[in-house]
Amino acid sequence: MQGVQESDPAKKAAFLEQFCVQFPNSVAMAWTLETLQNLYIKAGQYGKIVATGEKLLALDPEDPESALQNLKASEALKDLAAIRKWSALASANARKMAMAPQPKEAAGVEGWKNDVSYAKQVDTYSEYALFRVSVESRDPKAAIEFGEALEARNPNSDYIGQTRVALFAAYRQLGANEKAVALAERVLATDQTDEDMLIVVADDYAAKKKEPEKVHEYTAQAVAVMAAKPAPATLGEAGWTARKNGLTSIAHYLSGSLYYTEKKFPDADRELRAALPLLETNAAMKPEVLFMLADANYNMQKPREAADFYRACAAIPGPMQAQAAKNLQAIKAKYPKIQ
Repeated sequence: MQGVQESDPAKKAAFLEQFCVQFPNSVAMAWTLETLQNLYIKAGQYGKIVATGEKLLALDPEDPESALQNLKASEALKDLAAIRKWSALASANARKMAMAPQPKEAAGVEGWKNDVSYAKQVDTYSEYALFRVSVESRDPKAAIEFGEALEARNPNSDYIGQTRVALFAAYRQLGANEKAVALAERVLATDQTDEDMLIVVADDYAAKKKEPEKVHEYTAQAVAVMAAKPAPATLGEAGWTARKNGLTSIAHYLSGSLYYTEKKFPDADRELRAALPLLETNAAMKPEVLFMLADANYNMQKPREAADFYRACAAIPGPMQAQAAKNLQAIKAKYPKIQ
């Protein structure tokens, strides 16, 4: 093949393309296609990379390299269906190669080791491709599809931690709360550093009146996580303060309100007092916290503090205003010194 010596890549590719058409059954076809694919890779001709890879895989269906190159080209083309397809095939072929038995002849051992090492690299990249789509996609459905695909393929993947965070967020975005909670429960069994997962699971347990000890445990951990976590670069100081105060107040509220229903009033008082100063802009939660604090303090034989909390609650328009005012008057009637 005289054109093989051609130094111009475009001319060389054209010659090899013509050779494939004229001699489709040549014994040199695999070499020709590999050479062509490499030329297309250097030229960034992604569609041709895939088309050539498909021909190579027709010759050798278990070839991990051709599937890998097709995967990378599909990533460049942002073809999600193709990414799923080639990621799966690259992984399957790589795992077959990695499971090949060690040769008995000493001369073949080094090559076998290299093949196994390469196969593991291909398999890892196939997982990375799924991870990238899951964490980078703005479409929650795509994030879920690719995140679940990685979970199914390798729940111990190096990329599974970040993928689960993206998957959790996508579930919540689509309102799939049961799936979000189930995923968070698996994560929290070994890693309690994600404040959103801690709060969502605690809130779910509190609403379902199950595992109260974990509600208190997870909310306390969420408060600790937020206290220790530095402000991320993606949020300004004001944004981070708002997020930190919001999550911390919810954590204290969930724990405090549960203690209140358990009639553990000193514990409820502690948690709800911690939540109160963080609720200045939360018109829905603040009156409820004030009302529970008032009732808890009254049950703790602290009528003056109870009156102060009822007074503050009665000053806020809403469904608790009238009852708070009524309870305040009752305290004043029982304790004349309190006005």
